[in-house]
Amino acid sequence: MTKIEKCLPGHRPRIGIDLHVADGIFQGSRTHCLELFSCVLALTPECDFVVLAADPRKLLSFSESFALPHVTLFPMPERPATVRLLWQLPQIVRHCRLSLLHVQYIAPPLPFCATAVTVHDILFESHREYFEKSFVLRSRLLVPFSARRSAAVFTVSNFSRKEICDSYSISAEKVYTIPNGVDCARFFPGDVDCDAVRALGLEHGSYFLTVGRLEPRKNHATLLRAWAQLGVPRPRLVLVGQRHFQYDGVFDLIRTLRLERDVQVLEQVSDSQLPAIYRNAKGFIYCSWAEGFGMPLLEAMASGIPVVSSANTALSEVCADAALRVDASSPNEIANAVLALDEQLGLRESLIHRGLLRTKEFTWEKPAQTVRSVYLRHFGLSDSVS
Repeated sequence: MTKIEKCLPGHRPRIGIDLHVADGIFQGSRTHCLELFSCVLALTPECDFVVLAADPRKLLSFSESFALPHVTLFPMPERPATVRLLWQLPQIVRHCRLSLLHVQYIAPPLPFCATAVTVHDILFESHREYFEKSFVLRSRLLVPFSARRSAAVFTVSNFSRKEICDSYSISAEKVYTIPNGVDCARFFPGDVDCDAVRALGLEHGSYFLTVGRLEPRKNHATLLRAWAQLGVPRPRLVLVGQRHFQYDGVFDLIRTLRLERDVQVLEQVSDSQLPAIYRNAKGFIYCSWAEGFGMPLLEAMASGIPVVSSANTALSEVCADAALRVDASSPNEIANAVLALDEQLGLRESLIHRGLLRTKEFTWEKPAQTVRSVYLRHFGLSDSVS
């Protein structure tokens, strides 16, 4: 039986995993946490884990790993970030007798145990214009403080690793790259689940797709301007993502450019619907201004659809030669890339083939093994799985 109970002290290392992000909106960091830590739990029976979330029972529907005997699910009611960091997490650390607490981005100033922190990116340093001022101020103060004080820092790309080391003067030996993976049991090629996309008003192979939160950094504006340049009748464009930072610019621009008939925005897409939307698309376009990784690129490639991507930050690192890369500031380049995918069968087939090969290099087990090894070294235990 899964334990949701008071944690008792023991001799084995007790590692707390803060999964409050699992209760939030659909985004890359949420997928990262659920996929990565479900693997880490399964790979690390030498340690006891206390997994923290507002409703941890929901985790059981994601992976059986959260029901393993050495895993305790501990309810952590939703609270404002200041309350969670200054009071809630420290109280849980002491109550559960944790040896190590693994958090995302920001650790409690007084954690009462060692910490590990995952910093997916520090775009709030290099691309401040895309974030609210209060978020930038808080992040620039607390993220470097957390990273410097933690026993280990994890990040999702070599691009982000270099940025963290250079910006915060942290030794590269302390920062570990754990690239995101892709679940090929969920994201795979084919024309299955056509009924699922028809229910959303879509037809197999009739639309281009982009996936990501609706916010300025994702650069939907340039994509929409590129779409307006395409000849009529235009291919259909589907935007999947939830509004972030109360951003409504996408909807305003769709109206201004008179693209209401050609562009569809889907804000409420479930985890179960998303793979079908990917695999039934004609192509995927990701023109973000900046990314610490770019997980939707892998999901699209694994789904067997050709990809157009910006050639900046970590995106080139993820894509390699498996995408048609464009200047994120150029509607002309984006429009020409879309036309190429729409009209050139040979190019489509080549990109699909290269994309499927590329995704084989990104599994969740590889970064999970890295996290496991770091945990065990921290506690002076041998890593017999390595």
